[in-house]
Amino acid sequence: MFFNKGKNTGYKCAECGEYHDNWPALVYNAPVYYSQLSAEDKERIASLDRDFCVIEHSDQIDRFIRVVLFQKVVASCEDLHYGLWVSLSEKSFLDYKAHYDVEDYEACYFGWISNDLEGGSDTLSIPVDVMYKGGSNRPEVIPHGDYSHPFVEEYYNGISIEEAQKRVINVLKGCNSKA
Repeated sequence: MFFNKGKNTGYKCAECGEYHDNWPALVYNAPVYYSQLSAEDKERIASLDRDFCVIEHSDQIDRFIRVVLFQKVVASCEDLHYGLWVSLSEKSFLDYKAHYDVEDYEACYFGWISNDLEGGSDTLSIPVDVMYKGGSNRPEVIPHGDYSHPFVEEYYNGISIEEAQKRVINVLKGCNSKA
């Protein structure tokens, strides 16, 4: 599935059959909390689009936005990209939504990872800073360095090329059944 050209690593896409020079992003289509809802509850209490998700429980409202995380890969000129979801407070969610696609707006929000990430164990609720730099780019998340978790340590220290390839293969093969 993978090939090496010098220091560049690529893969053969199972969908289109073409070779791509870069790793695909590890994308999560919804927060895990949305994915755990029944089909009826998804219709009744939740809304999900490309960038926003809201779940209105009887006792609380959960708000999520889509973000990116860039994982350093040691001895590679390429990072591994994650497309994931974080939960935000009501105030932060409404601020982000109000300034969504505004070119000259920057903000930093506190959030929690809301996906079980490939390569991590129990990555739900890792605290992160959500850095929004305006415009059409999704906010970038940066895990709190003082939070003790193997995924956070890997974020700051990097992962091997082999580990990055393993994560991509698992996602491409559909082994990642997590949302």
